[in-house]
Amino acid sequence: MLVVTGFSRFDKHLSLFSAFPQPFPHKLFSVNLPNLLTLSRIPFLFAIVGLLYVPLPGAATLAVICFALGAFTDFLDGYYARKYGIVSNFGKLMDALTDKVFMVGLFIAFLPLGFLPEWCLPLILLILAREFLITGLRLVAAAEGVVLAAERSGKLKTVIQIVAASLLLAGQWVQTDLSAWLPQGLADILNALGLIAFMLAATLTISSGTSYLLKYRKLFAGSMPLRQRSTANKALSEKEYRQ
Repeated sequence: MLVVTGFSRFDKHLSLFSAFPQPFPHKLFSVNLPNLLTLSRIPFLFAIVGLLYVPLPGAATLAVICFALGAFTDFLDGYYARKYGIVSNFGKLMDALTDKVFMVGLFIAFLPLGFLPEWCLPLILLILAREFLITGLRLVAAAEGVVLAAERSGKLKTVIQIVAASLLLAGQWVQTDLSAWLPQGLADILNALGLIAFMLAATLTISSGTSYLLKYRKLFAGSMPLRQRSTANKALSEKEYRQ
């Protein structure tokens, strides 16, 4: 109840902020709350990884809190962009990009920490390759005048990745900061579930990336007709940001 009340008050204060004109209205990047929330996932990533390497009591708890806040910004940026009508091409592109950096960065950090076994390295490399390819496709599309927003399959992939990272972090949290109150077996269960979720996320990541590349393969060849580009742009402009 306190969380809901606090969120409502924050939302009310933000409505006053949104009444002022946004700075740099004609530039690609405007300093507004949704864009700041989107970019905040990068500092959260560094904070989480740094805390996981700190051998101090409570560090895992702080890492879990930072992860929860970083994941929550993935909802908040789209929510406020839609509510106050400040959806931008920069926001659409950076939202997808920061999602990739946030999640892939965590999985890469999990490997030397022992959260993931060594045989997961090829899967992480495949995920990394997929994300670079899709990012490259979006840049090519932007050069062609087409903005490719995230699709449902990509969003599902992101959700499963968040679940996998949550379970792996929770396992470490139980093993270190909560070991005096919870059984060690719970940490083992959470780690096993996290590994299963990671493998599922890797499968969805590769399949959705393949589907995305096949759908927009004409952009790489530069053969998308001008009429098709305008139709794509019109569809994207009518599509709700961050479904």
